[in-house]
Amino acid sequence: MSQEEKAMEAIKDALRALRKRHLLEEGAHAPAISALSRPIISQGSEWKEKTEKLETELQQCYKAQSRLSEQLVIEVAESRTSKAILQEKELLINDLQKELTQRREECTQIQEELEEKTKTVDVLIAENQEIRSQLEEMTSRVQKAESENKMLIDRWMLQKMQDAERLNEANDLYEEMLAKLKANGLETLARQQVDGIVRRNEDGTDHFVESTIPSTCGHRIHAHEGGCGSIIFEYNSGTLFTGGQDRAVKMWDTNSGALIKSLYGSLGNILDMAVTHDNKSVIAATSSNNLFVWDVSSGRVRHTLTGHTDKVCAVDVSKFSSRHVVSAAYDRTIKLWDLHKGYCTNTVLFTSNCNAICLSIDGLTVFSGHMDGNLRLWDIQSGKLLSEVAGHSSAVTSVSLSRNGNRILTSGRDNVHNVFDTRTLEICGTLRASGNRLASNWSRSCISPDDDYVAAGSADGTVHVWSLSKGNIVSILKEQTSPILCCSWSGIGKPLASADKNGYVCTWT
Repeated sequence: MSQEEKAMEAIKDALRALRKRHLLEEGAHAPAISALSRPIISQGSEWKEKTEKLETELQQCYKAQSRLSEQLVIEVAESRTSKAILQEKELLINDLQKELTQRREECTQIQEELEEKTKTVDVLIAENQEIRSQLEEMTSRVQKAESENKMLIDRWMLQKMQDAERLNEANDLYEEMLAKLKANGLETLARQQVDGIVRRNEDGTDHFVESTIPSTCGHRIHAHEGGCGSIIFEYNSGTLFTGGQDRAVKMWDTNSGALIKSLYGSLGNILDMAVTHDNKSVIAATSSNNLFVWDVSSGRVRHTLTGHTDKVCAVDVSKFSSRHVVSAAYDRTIKLWDLHKGYCTNTVLFTSNCNAICLSIDGLTVFSGHMDGNLRLWDIQSGKLLSEVAGHSSAVTSVSLSRNGNRILTSGRDNVHNVFDTRTLEICGTLRASGNRLASNWSRSCISPDDDYVAAGSADGTVHVWSLSKGNIVSILKEQTSPILCCSWSGIGKPLASADKNGYVCTWT
């Protein structure tokens, strides 16, 4: 029997009980009612009160019966609702049990696959270990072979170096004898003057030409993209080398303004350049911490000189020998290089970054200009500091040696150009101009080949030319509009060249 049927039976039983009670109460009160109906005057009021009291109780019983009926109906409705909810829960439990069974089956399947993959991984690990052991064995063999090969190469290189050193010693002896012969002929050469021009026709000797004051722009060349940081002429030639931020070195014919050749291979911006005395090689100092040496005839990189740990900002080469090169970098070192051997032979340490250097005529002394404004002289062989002088109140940007080696020009960020006597290190001239402001820490000025004039570029795009003997400005060259970074004077007296921050080069005659 269902709960609903049980509830209906309970309601019927309750109704029957109420009816039975009603009948019993009527039977119990029947004598009283009949007695009341008798006209007894003495008991009339008493029985009337009892009758009213009994009627009131009867009404209360009816009301209680009604409340119980309503409560029973509500409980039956709640019972039906609970039954429906229970059925829904049972259905949900069945669905969850089915899903749980399905998940258990999937878990079992995944566990089987995992065991299979684990076995595969174990096999791969075993194979990998075997391959590693084979690799270690092969690596050991290779290292042993490399060690033997290195030992053989070292022996071979040692033999080649010994042979090269013997050959270089012979070449040095020959060059020294040739230099002495040239020096002995200088006195005779100086007396052979005709119209201010003194020449000698033997190969390798200097051509001394009286410099002219530049006033006219001969050519304006867009040489490099992004700026031209260094320019230098070949010895006794009008051929100009330029180096720029595009990492290229270019050769130009200043007579026609035509490009002769481009040299590639640098890994950084060109910050400074030098040309060997025989014009066979050009050396570039770069921002990649290296120096690059090109063979001019073939255009190929002959050496890459490594050893500096910061950008190399200055380089110079011996005036007599094409073998020895000096360089300065922002790692606070000056290095001496042997171009025949292709490596560094000496290193000088100092405390203030060096912006510019140049070698003395005999190649034994290095002049260096530093960020602290001082000019220093070094013995390049021993690395000893020979002398030091405070030349500027701020950074030195350029150091240039006169052709006879008796005077040296320094330029500084204080916009002053000082001329020192190299023998006493006393200032023998100071040049300045109100509109001349140097543009960078590597702004290069220059001395004319006859040692009569000084040229220096300015941040406003002008080039100022001073007379060394009088100390006054003899020419202001206006053609370029961006800051001038460097100037260079041809060894044959003209032209003067200037390069700016936009990569343009002007030649002045």
